[in-house]
Amino acid sequence: MGQIHEMSDVVSLETLFKNNKDKLIVIDFFATWCGPCKLIAPKFKKMSDEFSRVVFAKVDVDECEDIMANYDIKVMPTFILFKDGKQIDLVEGSIEEELRSKISKYA
Repeated sequence: MGQIHEMSDVVSLETLFKNNKDKLIVIDFFATWCGPCKLIAPKFKKMSDEFSRVVFAKVDVDECEDIMANYDIKVMPTFILFKDGKQIDLVEGSIEEELRSKISKYA
């Protein structure tokens, strides 16, 4: 079963980057009130099960405004892909096929 890490602040995010330097990290920036976020959540969970070498995380933008501001999040959901702590790609919106394709590309 894949694990989805819940980021609570900038420190938890920095720790995630530090502990997974060699892995692809996919972060879901979501809001609890966002309909499309709720629709893609089970698919994101399924991807975390399928891509065992990829690290998956979630950031509730209403709880972590400092993280949201750092990445200039304007659309929910937004998925940002990181490698070596650097942003390498992103998907805005709940487009499962695009997200799956980009994870496959970088994993």
